[in-house]
Amino acid sequence: MDEKRKVAMLAAVFFGLIALAAGVYYIFFSGGRPNVPEKIQVQAPAVKETETVPDQTPVFPATSLDNSDDLIRKLSKELSTSPRLDAWLQSKDLVRKITAAVDSIADGLSPAKQIDFFIPEDKFEVFNIGPAEYLDPKSYERYNLPVEVFVSFDPKETVRYYHGLKPLFQDAYKELGYPNKDFDQTLKKALVELLETPVVEGDIRLEKKVKTYAFADPKLEGLSEAQKHFLRLGPGNVGAVQIKLREMVLALGLPADQIPRPCAYSTR
Repeated sequence: MDEKRKVAMLAAVFFGLIALAAGVYYIFFSGGRPNVPEKIQVQAPAVKETETVPDQTPVFPATSLDNSDDLIRKLSKELSTSPRLDAWLQSKDLVRKITAAVDSIADGLSPAKQIDFFIPEDKFEVFNIGPAEYLDPKSYERYNLPVEVFVSFDPKETVRYYHGLKPLFQDAYKELGYPNKDFDQTLKKALVELLETPVVEGDIRLEKKVKTYAFADPKLEGLSEAQKHFLRLGPGNVGAVQIKLREMVLALGLPADQIPRPCAYSTR
């Protein structure tokens, strides 16, 4: 596997690590975004408000941000059963990149500028029905492997490890220009945003722009950039990721009644 492919596959690892840092989150409720109608209501799994983070926070060897990559790689392998992590964790400044990505997501922005491994190497595909262009479901397959790795993370252990690593993430957050802000709040906000992203059922029509495509459905195009990026994973992958995120945000201590319920949006 070449280096570019390794970096692309880090999307899965970072999904887990960002979630580990309080919850990977692609959707933010910063205000001003139109509400997506819940044409199809999906029954949310039952959750218990008593399921909180274990009391015993692990103690890890003292390390600085500049020397934290080896520790993150080691802990990632302990958290996931995926055999692919050794080949993928080659990027540097892992904590800094995760922190910057979460901050962008919490503002409703795509994390692509901070971590380009979210962009798969394979080509984006479309298909035609008459003159209209639609997102080809084959494009969703580009994300299958990263999602497979992400869902291999144990949610409760991931959150527990995050608490042990919190000082590193807080230091990275200070470097971004937030000396007095708790990184937990930004991460939780990011988690909730992802969980508010609808699972889209049906073909997604596109509109060709100068260099890219936009969603023809104004309700989908009105989502935040982070949400639209998340939708590209496809309904199956989005649903699988959200199940894990829901367990993680619950483990982080967010009350069950504040966790967004899953919903689907039909384009039919």
